[in-house]
Amino acid sequence: MKSIFLALLFAITGLGLNAQSLEKATDLLSKSKKVDAKAEIDKYLAIDKHQKEPDAWYDKCKIYAAIGEDSVLKQQYPDALAQSLEALKKYTELDEVKNKEKDKQFISLKLDNYKPINAIYAGFFQAGAANYNSGKYSESLEDFKNTLNARDFMFSKGWVTVKFDTISTLYAGITAEKAKKRDEAASYYSQLADAKVNDPRYIDIYKWLINYYTDDESDEADAKKYLKLAREVYPNEKSWGDFELGIYDAEIDAYRKKGNKDSLFAEYLHVIGEEPNNYIFTYNYGVELYNYAVDTTTGKLPANSDSLIGKAKEELNKSLQLKPDYVQAILLLGKITYNQSVDLRASTKNIKGQTPADKQKRIDIRNASSKILDESIPYFEKVDQILGPMGKLKQEDRMALKDAYDFLINIYDAKNVKDKSLLYTNKYNDVDKVHD
Repeated sequence: MKSIFLALLFAITGLGLNAQSLEKATDLLSKSKKVDAKAEIDKYLAIDKHQKEPDAWYDKCKIYAAIGEDSVLKQQYPDALAQSLEALKKYTELDEVKNKEKDKQFISLKLDNYKPINAIYAGFFQAGAANYNSGKYSESLEDFKNTLNARDFMFSKGWVTVKFDTISTLYAGITAEKAKKRDEAASYYSQLADAKVNDPRYIDIYKWLINYYTDDESDEADAKKYLKLAREVYPNEKSWGDFELGIYDAEIDAYRKKGNKDSLFAEYLHVIGEEPNNYIFTYNYGVELYNYAVDTTTGKLPANSDSLIGKAKEELNKSLQLKPDYVQAILLLGKITYNQSVDLRASTKNIKGQTPADKQKRIDIRNASSKILDESIPYFEKVDQILGPMGKLKQEDRMALKDAYDFLINIYDAKNVKDKSLLYTNKYNDVDKVHD
């Protein structure tokens, strides 16, 4: 009988020691003896049966969070915050099982107004900022990942009602980019764009994503997706057209490299069908058609050269319908018309005979050539009307203006109209002085 009483006494005494050990850990923490508190809770949780006690894990969470907040101790225990978060997860897991039939608000009350999880979240964020400022970008990225991990856990328990953490996600993307982990950066930036963040400070995220996915030919669908989102969120931004060109130029260039003109032209039609209001695509299509129509690298012109030239002019005129003052399209239409005149006049060399009929053919061809030459003049004059009155011009526009003057000089020299030739010669010579 006596031995049974002693065993019971030992069991009761043991329970008392366990409780005292847990109380000792929290008492040490309250006295700011954080390292001693850590040693006490680690010793307590080293015993298997104690690992099933929710309060033990909650105390570990608080103790480790306090260490993680300490500017000195966190250097000695760099994983303190991560262990604190894992302890909190373990606590909620055990406590929910223990209280599964009760009101789940007990967790909110136990969390001391969320102090431990707030400390974990803030600690990770501050560590991320400190590592970023020190140029430790990989370490900073891990800190911000942990910040988001803590936030996700908070949301999963209903402790915060807004899941998306805009600032931490942004910093995770920036640090990933700085760490040269572009794929991870894209993942975080995509989350921001998908959430349609519309602060003016975030506009570069959309630009970055469009460029990122444009660089990879297999991701053109994502490039278009983020261009569409960008236009929706920032409708007044004027640079989206340039990004659109980048996306589709990459797509078109892939077909150009394959060398099959039919496929290339079909792709242009596809792109124009998707973006019918972009004057650049119709202009570029016209350029491609014309360049192929006059290509003699095979030793002769394509059999359908004339129809290709006609199609090129049609596309250039479509471009001008979308943007009437687009000087590049106007200039090219002038050049095409001018070259048609020159080619027609050159064809008289093929008429070798000297009969009256042969002579008349040559006269008719020259007259027709002269008429076509006259048709080219308005295009070049239009370039002068648009660009001439302007002040400083971009290099591209200065070259276009010089080209227009050069053609007009040649035309009026051929017509022996000396005053017009002199007029455009003087304008040509003054381009750099007036428009640089």
